[in-house]
Amino acid sequence: MGLLVMILGLILFLGVHTLTTQRDLRARFVTSMGEGGYKIFYALVSLAGLALIAWGFAEYRATGWIDVWNPPKAFKHITVALMLPAVILVVASYLRGRIYTTLKHPMLAGVKLWAAAHLLANGDLGSIILFGSFLAWAVFDRISLKHRPDAGAPPIPVGGPANDLIAIAVGVVAYLALAFAFHPVVIGVPVFGV
Repeated sequence: MGLLVMILGLILFLGVHTLTTQRDLRARFVTSMGEGGYKIFYALVSLAGLALIAWGFAEYRATGWIDVWNPPKAFKHITVALMLPAVILVVASYLRGRIYTTLKHPMLAGVKLWAAAHLLANGDLGSIILFGSFLAWAVFDRISLKHRPDAGAPPIPVGGPANDLIAIAVGVVAYLALAFAFHPVVIGVPVFGV
């Protein structure tokens, strides 16, 4: 049951995020709902999707675990190492500097790195579906950006190298918070240690 709930959450969350790539369809939603109504709809569907993903994955992990393959222990260490740049890239998408201008879409690069890293360390069916879905969405979204007539959001000013240093510092702090607080407490899996 948990796996189905997680899949429903993925459909909602990634579906509404895919809506932004369909510029004409998005424009029709905005026209019918208004800009504010569309943003509320988008936020509520995203939150509902995240809640279902979290609940479904937790339920799956507790009651329906299905092993597909057993990753080597070294893959866990690779994942831990890859997560630091993944978090920094996500932060760099908001504190725009040279990282942003070099990659153009560091948020999507960070999501791809996060998902690919977690696919390395997790060989169960639920993880493959979860992280594989996010990886596929991020690849699709990056490709679709090349074909969109507009960026889709108001531009965020691009700063200089100082923004990169701030993004790295904030990324390191966020990485440590995720590794030592969020992941072991919320996910139930310690990042470091056994």
